[in-house]
Amino acid sequence: MSWHAQLQLDYTLENGRSVARFLHDGPLRVLQSLYPEGDAVCHNVLVHPPGGLVGGDLLDVAVTVGADAHGLVTTPGATRFYRSNGEPAEQRVSVRLAHNARLEWLPMEAIAHSGCDALNRAVFDLAPGAEVIGWDVTALGLPGANAPFDTGHIAQHLEMTGHWLERGLIGAADARLLDGPLGLAGQRCTATLFHLCGSNLTRERRDLALETARHCIDVHALATTAGVTAPNARVVVLRVLSPMVEPAMSLLRQVWATWRMNLWNKEAISPRIWST
Repeated sequence: MSWHAQLQLDYTLENGRSVARFLHDGPLRVLQSLYPEGDAVCHNVLVHPPGGLVGGDLLDVAVTVGADAHGLVTTPGATRFYRSNGEPAEQRVSVRLAHNARLEWLPMEAIAHSGCDALNRAVFDLAPGAEVIGWDVTALGLPGANAPFDTGHIAQHLEMTGHWLERGLIGAADARLLDGPLGLAGQRCTATLFHLCGSNLTRERRDLALETARHCIDVHALATTAGVTAPNARVVVLRVLSPMVEPAMSLLRQVWATWRMNLWNKEAISPRIWST
């Protein structure tokens, strides 16, 4: 039986406190709101109890952040796309931020298991003054567990409405893409960290984002397979290839912490679940 699960998560600022409310249909839940850094930022963990998606499954997540509110969303584990039965499995995320709102979208990785037919889609719509720091991490199989990604495919879609669009299709049979020097060059984890802004970044803030990210990259073990750029005045993007998830996630967390401090003047308070 296919799962069709929906979650609506809404943040509002009420008397100086960012408050989360949610409605769900199917196996998607939000755990209790936590405030490890005070009332201004609400931390939440999004949970999918079945733990994975097969052919025909749909996870539909919609997040809104009201004016001046600040939410942080993470997950306790990977999203797993398992072997398909002939139908695609889809994770669909839609995020809308009001004026001066902030969101940190920091889920664990998506794992494309052999035989999957998967679509992983996230779209962000930002009002003037709103900002997002988020990431997207994809693992192709589990090479360390002798479970390679040798059949199937995963389609990826990352978008900031009107300003940035990245789409790609990774097929297990595409040896040139997976192993060629102009493709993934044998790496099996792709990761993207992004800073999205509803208004144009000043040159000073853009350069600060680039310079601090490059400093983290230069001293990291993945320095030769990582890079950061600003494709336009509202987007800064870091991309990295890695043989597995852990080194890529390490780099993303370091840059996230640096951006948080330098761009938002906020100490990097990691979600509690990251340390469990």
